[in-house]
Amino acid sequence: REGYNNPQVSGENLIGLSRARRPHNAIFVNFDDEEIPTKPLDAAVQTWKKVCTNPVDKKVEEELRKLFEVRPVWSRNAVKANISVHPDKLKLLLPYLAYYMLTGPWRSLWVRFGYDPRKHPEAKIYQVLDFRIRCGMKYGYAPNDMPVKAKRSTYNYSLPITVKKPVSHTVSVHDLKQGLGTSSASGAKKPASSRYKLKESIYIFREGALPPYRQMFYQLCDLNVESLQKIIRRNDGTETECTERDGWCLPKTSDDLRDTMSLMIKQIIRSTRPALFSSTTSSEDGKEQLAYESGEDEDDEEEEEEDFKPSDGSENEMETEILDYV
Repeated sequence: REGYNNPQVSGENLIGLSRARRPHNAIFVNFDDEEIPTKPLDAAVQTWKKVCTNPVDKKVEEELRKLFEVRPVWSRNAVKANISVHPDKLKLLLPYLAYYMLTGPWRSLWVRFGYDPRKHPEAKIYQVLDFRIRCGMKYGYAPNDMPVKAKRSTYNYSLPITVKKPVSHTVSVHDLKQGLGTSSASGAKKPASSRYKLKESIYIFREGALPPYRQMFYQLCDLNVESLQKIIRRNDGTETECTERDGWCLPKTSDDLRDTMSLMIKQIIRSTRPALFSSTTSSEDGKEQLAYESGEDEDDEEEEEEDFKPSDGSENEMETEILDYV
């Protein structure tokens, strides 16, 4: 209209996408979807074939195929702990061999094409457990006393639509074809067989060992403790229904697992740092207070709990993995 001037566009007032859409072509499935995919998208096939041009890539593809033959459901971290593959190539390879579950007991996991865990009671062992170490003075130790890193803080995130969001180096198809070196230019190079591998503690829980981060996503088969496996197997052979909350397990199985795991962790911290517990008093009923996170709303406890300080991040990317494909 007359007298109206379009505002000047600048980084101060413009909101828009800060990066191009990632063409990784993953297929996402919800728990209540009736059908599951039996093959990848054509675009996913073409993208992988375009970058899979050397013997190393073909070997990695074969190794991942074998992993999915042995076990039809994997977390990305578990894959990264078993085969050495550059993260940017793994982002292209996974959608070529598996689909991604968004909700339900297998959420945030990659499932082999054609396999539906909702129809197989034995898939119970592949379900995911969101485990968090809760800490606060009422548990005997404060966040700063914890010998475990905090998970990534929201203070380190920017909205994906902000123009000024720092953009990481984009890896081109040419880079992927030629192979990618390590990020460190100094020091001796690691052998190719283990250059990109993560430690197994990133996905396996063992008795007597602390998790590497305060929030972990474990598959039930990777809880390598007999007492935990007994809890999981309580209804073996009698599974009748797969629910979105509990999968093929008995109700409250996840809570029982968190109780037991948290007590184990508290005992480890007590043995390594006894001074933290020297001034604490026992509860009225004389029982151990369990430091576990149930994943449900606990407003009365949250008010007493001390805040975590912002951390530098973690390698546990399952909670934000979907961002790599949208």
